[in-house]
Amino acid sequence: MAEDVKVRYSDNDLQEFKEIILNKIKRAEEDLESLKTSYKNGSDNGTEDTSPTFKSFEEGTDTMAKEANMQLAIRQEKFLRDLRNAIMRIENKTYGVCRVTGKLIQKERLKLVPHATLSIEAKRKQ
Repeated sequence: MAEDVKVRYSDNDLQEFKEIILNKIKRAEEDLESLKTSYKNGSDNGTEDTSPTFKSFEEGTDTMAKEANMQLAIRQEKFLRDLRNAIMRIENKTYGVCRVTGKLIQKERLKLVPHATLSIEAKRKQ
C-alpha cells in the first residue's frame, strides 16, 4: 500500500476542527435532550372540562407534535453519531479527506458541515 494518506490537514487545523465539532456536539446533545423531554412529557393542559370534539382535536395535535419531535430526535441522534465519527477521523488524522476523490475537502465546507466526508466535487456526482 504505497499510497498512504499523504494528503491531510495539519495538526493545528485538525485541532481547530475538533473544537468546532465538540461545540456542535455539546449543542446537539442539549437540543436532543429538549426534544426527548418534549415528547416524553404527557401534555395534559387541563382539557378535561372542554368539549369532547375540541379535546380529541387537541389530542391529535399533541400526537402529531410528539411524532414530529421524535423524528427530529432521530435526526439529531444521527447528526451526533456523524459528529462523533468526525472526531474519530480527527484522532486518526484522516479528517477532511474526501472518501471518493482522496483530495482535501475545502475548509469552508468543513466549517459549515464539519461531519462531511465528501468534497463538493464528489457530492455533485452523486
